[in-house]
Amino acid sequence: MYGRLFVFFVLFFTFFEEKLHSCPQQYSDTIRTETLPPVYIYHWKNKKDYRNFRRTVYNLKKVYPYAQIAKNKMIALEAEYQLAGSSREKKSIVKQLEKELFSEFEAPLRNLTISQGRMLIKLIDRETGKTSYSVLKEFKGGFKTAFWQGVARLFGNNLKTQYDKYGEDKILEELVLMCENGTFDTVYYSMFVK
Repeated sequence: MYGRLFVFFVLFFTFFEEKLHSCPQQYSDTIRTETLPPVYIYHWKNKKDYRNFRRTVYNLKKVYPYAQIAKNKMIALEAEYQLAGSSREKKSIVKQLEKELFSEFEAPLRNLTISQGRMLIKLIDRETGKTSYSVLKEFKGGFKTAFWQGVARLFGNNLKTQYDKYGEDKILEELVLMCENGTFDTVYYSMFVK
């Protein structure tokens, strides 16, 4: 008896399955898909870590545009520098750019804090692929570079500092990537605007 019932169910479901596949579907279901921006989740062990993160976000908002300008100026300077023939022409190009930079950026850069200066040095390394020390040495020579390295050391900075996106500067790298893809302002305003 159970055997006949089993055979009946197998035949019934086989027939029913064939009917489903042979009939064209008259109705279709639509599902809306949306691509969401990436979500960054940070965990702080204590309030000090949270304050450091907020300070990093604030400093990056203030300093990152200067790193972008430095990258663009370096590209333009290297192009001009390679086209110049004699060392006299190269020196005049560097002096002209130095005058422009001092007149345009001396006042805003003097108002940076020491931690913002450290971040700017790291971001210049990230954007140009060269440390600030090597850039100065390439264009200004060893003596002036040593002088500015000494001044930086007096204020607790080091022009030879390199950007480490996998280690010490991991959170900074995530924030910079957010700046590049346009989602940084959301984080910034969520933290500082009430």
